[in-house]
Amino acid sequence: MTMTTRVQSVSIPVADQDRALAFYTEVLGCELRTDIEVWPGARLVEVVPPGSSVSLVLLPPDSEIPMAVRLGTTNAETAHARLRQAGARLHNDQVVHLDGSPPMFFFADPDGNGLVYLEEEPGAAGSALCRHPDRRGVDWDGV
Repeated sequence: MTMTTRVQSVSIPVADQDRALAFYTEVLGCELRTDIEVWPGARLVEVVPPGSSVSLVLLPPDSEIPMAVRLGTTNAETAHARLRQAGARLHNDQVVHLDGSPPMFFFADPDGNGLVYLEEEPGAAGSALCRHPDRRGVDWDGV
């Protein structure tokens, strides 16, 4: 089984989301894909270079949304079990299921870099980021 299907997005820490959005769209020529409040106080700004399937998520360093590389997987439950068996640092005890979002979980590589697996349908393209209006019941382990 191939666990990782693709890189979906990469987080970039920014001090000011509006200033960063202007820079990435007006100066670098990226297209705005998402600009929403995922839950109160948690704004998700996502831009994508034209023609790219990998997006950039512009997050303040203190965001409750994980600063991470988001990866696609065909089966989040299987990937979670495999990482647990391998001794990986899992930030979620189980796969997170939010209405309107794919099954997902947050974990770290051996150097502590944040990674999120999001389950996707075969051949899926575009954003699979969380679009749920609140985060009740989600424990991102202090992130």
